[in-house]
Amino acid sequence: MKDPVYKLIELTGTSVTSMEDAVEKAIRRANKTIKNLSWFQVVETRGNITKGKVHHWQVTIKVGFAVEDR
Repeated sequence: MKDPVYKLIELTGTSVTSMEDAVEKAIRRANKTIKNLSWFQVVETRGNITKGKVHHWQVTIKVGFAVEDR
């Protein structure tokens, strides 16, 4: 594929550990059903606070993947 065409999807990963873990979980899950994942962009980061501490991360990402030629 000389000049690939990409499709974008938006995903939100979650984690009680970290922002990075939330991103990794979203990408791992998408990789189970989508071929040719190529890149991601963090769009939004948010989380929940419990007793003055970060309790849960939510990270929204856009993921690009190459559309296959048929």
